[in-house]
Amino acid sequence: MSPVQWADGSPIYRQLKEKVIAMMLDGVLKPGDALPSVRQVAAEYQLNPITVSRAYQELADEGMVEKRRGLGMYVTDSARNQLRNNERDRFLKEEWPLILERIQRLGFEPAELLDPSHKWSAP
Repeated sequence: MSPVQWADGSPIYRQLKEKVIAMMLDGVLKPGDALPSVRQVAAEYQLNPITVSRAYQELADEGMVEKRRGLGMYVTDSARNQLRNNERDRFLKEEWPLILERIQRLGFEPAELLDPSHKWSAP
């Protein structure tokens, strides 16, 4: 895992869970890969092991990782697709309406937004 700065607005276990999810979506953690041990993550980020365990437990409860007795936690085969579908749904329900509203408010045309060679200037 890479360096992290924890935000004040959300519990650390939730932020850690989101970091692991991002690693799965980005392909850093692939199906069958082991998550770093609770002790390793706790030591690396100077966290209470209970905090790390809680993040991992939520991932297990959601079917993203599976516990293998005596071996640790492993990314499930379906995790990336499930996460991608969940994130797409969340984006369409929560983020896209706000983005669309702003696009309309600013008077953008679809062609402007999709053309990578478009010179951005005021209409």
